[in-house]
Amino acid sequence: MEVLLPDTRGQRKLKSLLFISLFVGNIAADCSKPLGLDNMVPTSETLLKNDFPNGSEVTFECGNGYNKDGGSGTSKCLNEIWTEPDLICKKMDCGQPEALANMRFNIPAGTLFGSTIFVFCDGGYQIAGLNYKQCISSGWFGNALCEIVSCEKPSQVPNGRNSWKVEENPKYKEVIHYSCDDGYTLSGPSSITCSSNGQYSSQPPECIAALSSATSSTISATHKDTAVITSSPAAVSTSEQDEDIETLSTNKNNGAVALPLTVALVSVAAVATVVALFLYKFQLRRKGSYDTREDLKPELLHFQNL
Repeated sequence: MEVLLPDTRGQRKLKSLLFISLFVGNIAADCSKPLGLDNMVPTSETLLKNDFPNGSEVTFECGNGYNKDGGSGTSKCLNEIWTEPDLICKKMDCGQPEALANMRFNIPAGTLFGSTIFVFCDGGYQIAGLNYKQCISSGWFGNALCEIVSCEKPSQVPNGRNSWKVEENPKYKEVIHYSCDDGYTLSGPSSITCSSNGQYSSQPPECIAALSSATSSTISATHKDTAVITSSPAAVSTSEQDEDIETLSTNKNNGAVALPLTVALVSVAAVATVVALFLYKFQLRRKGSYDTREDLKPELLHFQNL
């Protein structure tokens, strides 16, 4: 009768196969190192690990610019796949930025993480620094100031002066006054203003020499003579006719005045003669040698002739 001995070689092969299958199965069940998602990342403790066998757990947290709004952040390795973390992350809100003096903002897309706003200054002010701000994890990024606009120092004018006496340049809305030395007058505006664009409201005036009265009269006469010379022949002829008429009128008036004057002189002479005749008769009476007819005859004849 034969006795069957167990096949120890086959058993050994079976054990080897079982061991290899178990080893391969264990290797295949491990998960790779977890990666960050859109708005969350593995914690620092998770990133320090090297092995992630099947069934192990890791923790996620909200990334920069996001705040936790619920959940634990735990993820589990199941058959080489990480489960979705039960964590809710929402974008942080930087809030309304603080506006400094003479500053305004344009906010086209809100104030959440990643948003950009633009900086503007009031009239007469200009931006110093960045003209925008961006919401980052630490708050608003970008420094900006609104500085007042300044103009260049006003220029000096010959034979005059301006009122600006300080070292700093004139600023927006500041006014510079001009005046002239003795004997000169201003030609142009007496003051200029620093405008919002950094330019003056107008060019500085000029100081020109003042004209004396004699010079003014000479210039006026020169202009008058020039006007006569350059007049048309018809105008000259008319002027000459007016002068002739005026001369005739003057001569006529002089004749009218001369006739009454001559009559008056003759009348005075006649009165003087009569007075002299009576005086003469009075003297003859006193002497007693008066002849009524013969002596007075020549004088009477002379008076009648007058």
